Amino acid sequence: MPIPFEPTKSYCYRAARYDFLDQIAQEPEALSRLPFRMIEVARRVIERNLNREQLMIEIPAAHADRVDTVFSAIKFFVMLHAKRLQNSPFIWLGDGGMYRLKDVLEIEKEIEEAELEAEEFDDDEAGNEAQYEGWIYAFSFPSLLRENDIFPIKIGKTIGDVEARVTYQCKGSASFDNPVILGRWEVKRVTAFEQAIHAVLKSRGKWRENVPGVEWFNTSLNEIEQVIRFIRGA
Repeated sequence: MPIPFEPTKSYCYRAARYDFLDQIAQEPEALSRLPFRMIEVARRVIERNLNREQLMIEIPAAHADRVDTVFSAIKFFVMLHAKRLQNSPFIWLGDGGMYRLKDVLEIEKEIEEAELEAEEFDDDEAGNEAQYEGWIYAFSFPSLLRENDIFPIKIGKTIGDVEARVTYQCKGSASFDNPVILGRWEVKRVTAFEQAIHAVLKSRGKWRENVPGVEWFNTSLNEIEQVIRFIRGA
């Protein structure tokens, strides 16, 4: 849902970060995966969302004795976020304001780094967790979802809150999508159950072993549910 317009610096910052970056990532220049000039695409997206009257409203500039227009403020924050934001969907290519949309492998690499950090946290509890009841969960990202087909799905475990666990794992990743939790299943001996699911999928050649990322499989929600039913009936 778009952020409601208001002629403030705060709006310009939030709209640039949470609305316009995602929209720019869906423009043809970005989806081509080729280098493109950010300012040109940003201008088109901004002008598509706000009318001329809104864009020309003047607002005080931060830490300066002058004013900026809404348009110039949003443009500034778009460029700032695209270049410096930790989970920016873009790669800055240097002088000239050229950028490129990150591809799936680059996103997965940064997700893996976040996951490895999370695993270090988990190690302290690993000895006890094996005997606990908990949750098996599966998630992916909107840009990876495929209807009636297989696509990359992360299958993990937690003894706590699923949403919190997924959010923690994706924290700091390069993905500009919010993760989509596809399913959750309450099980006993959660660590052993997760290992069994992974083993079955690996035996079917579904593990994404040749790309960055851990616990990711080329599978479907239907296949995961079948595997879970099989393990529960074993």
